[in-house]
This record gives sequence, C-alpha cells and structure tokens, in this order.
Amino acid sequence: MRTTLPPREPREDAPHAGDYPEPDPWTSTSPPAAPAGRRSVPHLLLGILLVLACAVGALALTLQFGGSRPVLVTARAVTVGQVLTAADVRQVSLPVDSDVRAVDADSAPALIGRPVAVSLPAGALLTPESFGGAGVLPPGQAIVAVALDPGRLPLEVAPGDPVSVVAAPAPANGGTESERAAPRSWPGVVASVEPSATGQLTVVSVQLPEGPAREVAAMPPGQLAVVMIAASG
Repeated sequence: MRTTLPPREPREDAPHAGDYPEPDPWTSTSPPAAPAGRRSVPHLLLGILLVLACAVGALALTLQFGGSRPVLVTARAVTVGQVLTAADVRQVSLPVDSDVRAVDADSAPALIGRPVAVSLPAGALLTPESFGGAGVLPPGQAIVAVALDPGRLPLEVAPGDPVSVVAAPAPANGGTESERAAPRSWPGVVASVEPSATGQLTVVSVQLPEGPAREVAAMPPGQLAVVMIAASG
C-alpha cells in the first residue's frame, strides 16, 4: 500500500534561484592587487635615473652659464717693492660674475719683473692696484730709459726679460778703431718696451741698481745696445 505525502511548502527564508546572478562568461576576473607596502623595482630604478639626469643637467648649465676664469694669486709672501717673479704667482679659478678686479692669468708675462706696491701674504689675489705703476721700486733700484736704433735690441725683448745693456764707446777724436774703449755692460730687467714718438727709435725702460742706471743714462746716444740673456735659476 503506497502512502502519499502532501507536498512540502517552500520555506520563506530559503534562497530562490534568482537571488544568485549567473556568472558572465565574457567578463574576465582581475588578479588580486599587490600588497600596499610592495614597490616595483623598475619604477625605483627609473626614479633614480631621472634624479641623476637632472643633476647632470644642472651641472652642465652651471658650467656653461656660470663658469669661471683663471686669475693670479701670490704663491708666497711678497713685500712692497719686491720684483715679481714667475715663482711668486700661481693660478686659481674665480667665478665669472665676481665683482673683484682680479688680474687674469694670461697677464702674467706682463707682470713678471714689475715691483709690487704693497706687501701681500701667500694666496692673496692680485689686482691692478697691487702694482701701483712704475713709481714703486725696491730700495736701491732705478729705471733708466734707453732709446735704441733699429737693430740694437732683439725683437723678442718684452717686459720682465733679463737683459744686459751694453755700451761700446766710439774711438776718441783722431783715434783708430783699435783704440776704441772696451765695451761695458750692466745687467737689468726690462720694465717696458715702447716705440718713440717719431716711431724711428724704440725706447726700452730697464730696471737697474741706482749706480749703473746713472752710468747708462750718462752714455752718449747711439752707443748703447740691449742684449737678451737667459734667466738665472
């Protein structure tokens, strides 16, 4: 004998089929996001490269538009009236936009042999005022001007060069060439070389001790010549 049970009524709290959306087969699921504290190594490297590129660019701009210029400072202490030598100066760099009236390094050849106007310690910046013109001389020194005809001085002579002023006196009246007095010479340093007002002579200012300078000044015109000699030391 079969027993027929009455149909069960659905529970009110049971989920219905429409409560769950069907998955869309055309929609792909995204992978889980990386943890917040994790960093990408390629991104870090890219950031470092960008920082380095900016630093290099800033340095290039500084060198191009800022720049520096070589100037002269004293390599050792010098005293007022001391004649400047090549060993007394050295080259340093100074910003181009500096307001300091420094002496450029390419002016060194014109300054060697000139006396300084003030005492300076080692490392002091040389300025045009450091020399004060030709009036500043060491004690016992003098400058004499020698007017020379063409051919009586080497073309290479320049300020600061060591030279010897040579006098070859003419024979006495009625004397012969063999009776010419022996030539005399005085060592000195060239202070300046300038053409005369007429342009026919060259005037060389030579720094000498006071006694020899007076002797050179007393020589008759046309009997003097300048010989360029090697620097001592």
